[in-house]
Amino acid sequence: MKSNQSIIHDLTGQLLIASPNLNDPNFIKTVTLICENNAMGSLGLIINKPAESTIEEIFNELDLQTLDEFNNIPIMQGGPMGMERGFVIHNDGQYKHTSTINKQFNITTSKDILEDISTGNGPKDSLLVLGYAGWGPGQLEEELKTNSWLCAASDEDILFNTPYQNRWDYAIQGLGININNMSDEIGHA
Repeated sequence: MKSNQSIIHDLTGQLLIASPNLNDPNFIKTVTLICENNAMGSLGLIINKPAESTIEEIFNELDLQTLDEFNNIPIMQGGPMGMERGFVIHNDGQYKHTSTINKQFNITTSKDILEDISTGNGPKDSLLVLGYAGWGPGQLEEELKTNSWLCAASDEDILFNTPYQNRWDYAIQGLGININNMSDEIGHA
């Protein structure tokens, strides 16, 4: 049996997949990359819910030029909190405010990565996110116990190569789960 500290450590870098019975309107059929998980709580970024803002609007607001090839790239709404905060999930490069999530992903919150992206010199793969999801100490672990969420290893293919509208289905299928066989009751299959 793992201690709570082991469970907390294991969630960083994991994909948190909303269970089919999760009815919170902020999280229905979402896939969330857990970026931080410790005794103080958890922070995640939803990777399959498009934001209303466009990349062109964001770059214009920051007074950055953009290449036409980026105009149709969606920005994700990372969660219901801090919608004014921007994050870039990427797999290579170091910038002024870059933190490592795991061996596959980094997260950057500084403008210098956007400057590189706007000129076509940014990371090979990246995902722009506005806002985040947050949980208090132990809250996420309790929600996992009630079957609100499923966990999976992080997957570059889901983040960078799968269209956002297919990420939840792809993540569920990656677990080998047939959602039609899932029960809404805790502890029952």
